[in-house]
Parts: sequence; structure tokens; C-alpha cells
Amino acid sequence: MNARPHNHSLAAPALYEQVAERLRSRIYAHELAPGAWVDEQAIATEYGISRTPLREALKVLASEGLVTLKPRRGCYVTELSEQDLDEIFPVMALLEGRCAHEATRKATDDDRKLLSDIHADLERHAAANDADHFFEANQRFHDALQELAGNRWLRQLIEETRKFIKLTRRDSLNLNGRLRQSLAEHRKIIAAVQQRNPDAAAQCMHEHILSGRAALAKLHTSR
Repeated sequence: MNARPHNHSLAAPALYEQVAERLRSRIYAHELAPGAWVDEQAIATEYGISRTPLREALKVLASEGLVTLKPRRGCYVTELSEQDLDEIFPVMALLEGRCAHEATRKATDDDRKLLSDIHADLERHAAANDADHFFEANQRFHDALQELAGNRWLRQLIEETRKFIKLTRRDSLNLNGRLRQSLAEHRKIIAAVQQRNPDAAAQCMHEHILSGRAALAKLHTSR
């Protein structure tokens, strides 16, 4: 008797996982703003689904810290306090600084060319004062450094911490002069990478992340 062949096909993501991904994207884009109440009925109607997969999706986001489920009050998008930001950004600066160090130490000529190409996009978007595309290119730059660092433990910690940073980072670019300041900081990072100076790359990245926190503080003060 012939053995039945194994089915190695991958199942499609469960409905609640797809819903969680959609809501996650909307939270990061601030379509669902920090502190906003999540209207479950409206979203279920919009997506053409029942409340059950939606609630499962919200549980996933709650486990990630992106939303807060309050008994008898509903679900709210997480809003980070000033203390939260003061605690998160130094941690992220340490992690990303180490990532820049390892990436610079391991980078080949082709790797440095890739980073330079991404930086060229940052220059172009800054010249056009296009904060949204600058933010996207900035994300690609940081992702590329993670890839070059090749440290899965470091990547995991950065990605976990970045979930919360992404709730606010785009805001800081709206501060007058911050986009140009961020670009200047990136120029220092890419210069250190090109000069094969891991310590300088780590220091420049550390300062870059903390500068983002300072910009947010100014933005909140001006409101």
C-alpha cells in the first residue's frame, strides 16, 4: 500500500490575523489615533465580519501593547505617556546603536552601496519635504542595518520595542526643522559606516534615536 503523500501547503492566515494586521497598519498610520476608542461595531461592519474575529484580533493587538481592553468601557488605542517615552527611547538607542556597530563591522562593499542608495532616497525625500516617504525610507535604512548585523536576538528586541516607537516616531518629523535635523544625523551614520568605524556608527545612531525623543518632547510642549 502506498503511503499518502504529505501535504506541505501552508494554510492561509486566519481571519482574525488578517484583521489584526489591518488594524495594526491603521494604528501605525494614525488612522486610529493614540487614545482613540475603537468602535467595534463600525469596524465589523466596514470589514463585513462578525464581532468574534474582530475581538480575537483586538486580543492579539492587546498582547502586543498596541491597544488596551478596558472592562465595560471597550477598547482604546494605546497612548504612551511622557514617562513611557523617556523610558523606551534610551532602550531603543542602546539596541539600535549596537545594531549599527555590528552592521558596520560586518558590511561588505555591496552592503555599503545598498545603505548609500537608501540614504540617497532620504536625501531626495527631505529635499521634497515629503515626511511620509522620508519615514518609509528611514524605516528601510534601519531594517537594512538589522539585516546586516545578522543578530537575531538583537533584531527581536528591536522589533518588539519598535512597535511602541512607531506609535509616535512619524509625529516628530512634523516638528519644524526635524526632518532636516534627522537627515543630518543620518549623514553622520552613513559616513561612519562608509569609513568602517563601528564605534562611531554606534554613537551616531544612539544620538539619532535620543534626538527623536527630544523632538517629540518639543512637539508635545508646542501643542
